[in-house]
Amino acid sequence: MIAADGLKSGDKIPSERELSERLNAGRSSVREALRSLELLGLIETRRGEGTFLRDFRGNQLVQLLSTFILQDEKAKNDVFETKVYIEMDCLKLAIQRMNQEKLLKLKQYLMKTEEFHDDEFFYRIIQAANNHLFLRIWVILKEFYNSLDPIPNRYDVNIQDYKYLLDALANKDEAALLSAYKKLRNLSVL
Repeated sequence: MIAADGLKSGDKIPSERELSERLNAGRSSVREALRSLELLGLIETRRGEGTFLRDFRGNQLVQLLSTFILQDEKAKNDVFETKVYIEMDCLKLAIQRMNQEKLLKLKQYLMKTEEFHDDEFFYRIIQAANNHLFLRIWVILKEFYNSLDPIPNRYDVNIQDYKYLLDALANKDEAALLSAYKKLRNLSVL
């Protein structure tokens, strides 16, 4: 829409109502998207004047997000593969950095099978790895991956596979940890 309308830095963007109509999206979705763009520093809202496009050419996040617009099968599989590598690296870091208290909380969470979710499990693992950049990138990849239809490389949740992961973490056994992870994700080669 920016390219089609010839908008440049400093130009006013259409109102929420107009964006909602043009994009065939609900106003609450448009409002949330605008809020996200403002947090990223891509737009600026001026009270009583409207919302304006900021200079986004130097923003690295735009380059990262623009690659996700490429919706071909290769891009979808690349997202999955990158997410997998981040999870494996964070598991390796978690072996070194996860204390017994966090491990116990993760085991307790796993036992609440009706509330259990793979994304939450790995979010906790990545927090324990204590690498904020990995966490930020993983969240973006996870959100994009979960939005794909159909989701490539879909895997079933088997609680026993997560128990093997936690046992390997508790024993600080990296080989067993990576083996359990590959089984969890149905990965034959990585």
